[in-house]
Amino acid sequence: MSSATTSGTWPSTSVTPPNLSGLGTDHVTWGIPVGGGKSGYVFRGGTVDVRLDGTEFTLGTFTHENFPIQAMPAPQFDVDLTVAVVFDDGTKADFGFRFHHNETPNVGPNPEDEVDLPSFVSPQTVTVDGEEYAVVISGFKQGGQVVRKFISAENGANSADVVAIFAKAGRPEIAITQVRHKGEVKGSQADEFVEIVNRGSAPGDISGWVLGADDAGQDFAFPPGTVLQPGQRIRVYTNQVHPQWGGFSYGKGRPIWNDQGDTAKLRDTGGTTISTLGYGKAATTAP
Repeated sequence: MSSATTSGTWPSTSVTPPNLSGLGTDHVTWGIPVGGGKSGYVFRGGTVDVRLDGTEFTLGTFTHENFPIQAMPAPQFDVDLTVAVVFDDGTKADFGFRFHHNETPNVGPNPEDEVDLPSFVSPQTVTVDGEEYAVVISGFKQGGQVVRKFISAENGANSADVVAIFAKAGRPEIAITQVRHKGEVKGSQADEFVEIVNRGSAPGDISGWVLGADDAGQDFAFPPGTVLQPGQRIRVYTNQVHPQWGGFSYGKGRPIWNDQGDTAKLRDTGGTTISTLGYGKAATTAP
């Protein structure tokens, strides 16, 4: 593990919204206020621990200042972010990301603004110890959950950590990251799930891969065309379907994962174990 210092600036937008200011700084704003402040983005970096084994870290804190503004001619546009990273050995690199902004109407059924990332991988790379790495954003961490889209409530400043990974350039890296083995649905524990993420910087095709453990009835085969984009997370539920997590489900009316603990395993089409994760009583012994 090493440490690095991050900082960010907003250099450009895809269109010029009304009353735009702050380009080239860490705080960009736009819009004609309606009785309050403007809308805008803030990025605050800091000192972070960086691991090069696919472990997630906080790249910085993103804040959306969502105050009522007059309707804009182009309510959806892109805002570019440049994150400067300085490693403790003096290595420096800039990484670029594009935030897609949806300035929704202030009133109506969905007044919350939305912030998304068209691409979660920076086009720039950095070489560390002879290996080339890219930065992959996993998403925005809100309420303990990492989500791909930032939903920003109206009339406030809403913040989330930007969670990222240093990934080897040009490669997928598929890994099990979480096993929720004690569901809250009594009896069936239908809300149990296993979470899988692509920690690499290239798409990973997991068609035909099998998720399971050593017990009969625990195997789930991913259907053809299952491709994880860089930073993308999916979940395989016991007996629920959540489209925002890929829509994968065992479709079983009974619990799948041992409440006492076991080891979840992900195997490729050749039967090679790609990732394992121990949970419960097996958590400390899993590789």
